[in-house]
Amino acid sequence: MSVKASWDIFCVVVDNYGDIGVTWRLARQLVAEHGQRVRLWVDDLNTFARLCPGTSATASQQWHEGVDVRHWASEWPGAEPADVVIEAFACQLPAAYIEAMAESERRILWLNLEYLSAEDWVVGCHALPSMQPHGLQKYFFFPGFEQGTGGLIREGDLLARREAFQSDPVLRAAFLQSFDLTVQSGARLISLFAYENPAVAEWLGALAADARPSQLLVPEGRVLGDVAHWLGLDQLRAGDRHARGALQIAVLPFMTQNQYDMLLWCCDFNAVRGEESFIRAQWAGRPLVWHIYPQEEDAHWDKLNAFLELYMRDLAPAPTAALRDFWRAWNDGEGSGGAWSAMLQYEAELNAHAERWTHRQVANGDLAGKLVFFYTDWL
Repeated sequence: MSVKASWDIFCVVVDNYGDIGVTWRLARQLVAEHGQRVRLWVDDLNTFARLCPGTSATASQQWHEGVDVRHWASEWPGAEPADVVIEAFACQLPAAYIEAMAESERRILWLNLEYLSAEDWVVGCHALPSMQPHGLQKYFFFPGFEQGTGGLIREGDLLARREAFQSDPVLRAAFLQSFDLTVQSGARLISLFAYENPAVAEWLGALAADARPSQLLVPEGRVLGDVAHWLGLDQLRAGDRHARGALQIAVLPFMTQNQYDMLLWCCDFNAVRGEESFIRAQWAGRPLVWHIYPQEEDAHWDKLNAFLELYMRDLAPAPTAALRDFWRAWNDGEGSGGAWSAMLQYEAELNAHAERWTHRQVANGDLAGKLVFFYTDWL
C-alpha cells in the first residue's frame, strides 16, 4: 500500500518537448492514480502551454488536472521542500531549496530521474545512492526496459484505451476527420515526427514510388523543412495537403499529448524522435523507427544499438536484419529508401513483434508506480 506524500518535480525545458512531456505525464499520473500531492516546477511556461492548452505562460502558480504547476523563475521564490524531490534529467536544484532540505527536520527523499537508456549498465546503476552533504539521501532512478530498472511511463488504463480505439473503426475515423482527414482505401497510414533528417527525402521518394498508396501525417515540428524541400516548397504549415505519386502528405497542427497518442494508435507505422514520442509509439503496438537525438562523438549510437539488441531479442534473423538496416539508415541520413522497401516484406512479422514487445514492457511495471513503491520502501 502506497503512502500519501508531497512531491516536487523540477523540470528544465531544453530545446524540445521531451523533458516537459515526461514530467507532465508523471505529475498527472502520481496525482490521478496514486493520490500524491505534486508540485511541478517548470522554467519555461510558454513551452508547457503548447502541451497543456489553457495554461498561463505568466502565472507563478496554477492548477491543471490536480497538479500544482509553479513557474521556476531565475530568482527562486522560496518553498517548503516536499517529502520526495525529483530533479528531472540532471537539472540543478536551486541552492536555497537544497539548503532548506538539509535544514528540514523531516526525512526527504531526493531522486535524480535520469534519461531513458537500454544500455546494459543501467540495471546496475538504478537506485544507487549518491552521497550528499548534510545527511541528505539522493538516489539515481533510471527508467528502462528491463526488470531492475524504473520502467516506462504508462497510465493504468492506457492499453485498455488503446485497444478500444484500435478495435473501433468509427473512433479512428472520427479522430482523423477532426483534422479533415479520410483514409484512402488500402492506404498505409504513417506518422512522421523527427528532427531535421537528410534520410527523409529518399524515404519519401520510396513512398511515392510504392505500388501501395501511403498517407503521411506530419505534426508541426522540426522535420517540416525537409518535407517542404522534397516537395520543392519554401515551407509547410498546418492544414497543407500535397500529393506525389502514391504518397499523400498532410501537415497537422501541434497536438496535445492525448491527441498524439491517438495519432500513433491510428497509424500502421510511426517515425518518432527523442524520448517522449519514442515511449508513446511503443505503447501503440505498431512498428516504428526512432530518430535518436545526435550526441557528441556519436555517443547516441551506443544507446540506439543497445535498444535494438533488446527490442529484437526474440525476432527472427531476416526481419531483424531488415529492421536494423532501416533504423541505421534513418539515423545515418542515407540509404533509407532501399532499406524501407526491404523492410516492408516483413511487415506482418514486425506488426506481431511490436505487440509482443508492448506486453513485455507492461510486465516490467510503470515508472510512476515504481517511484511510489521506492519511496514507500525507503521510509
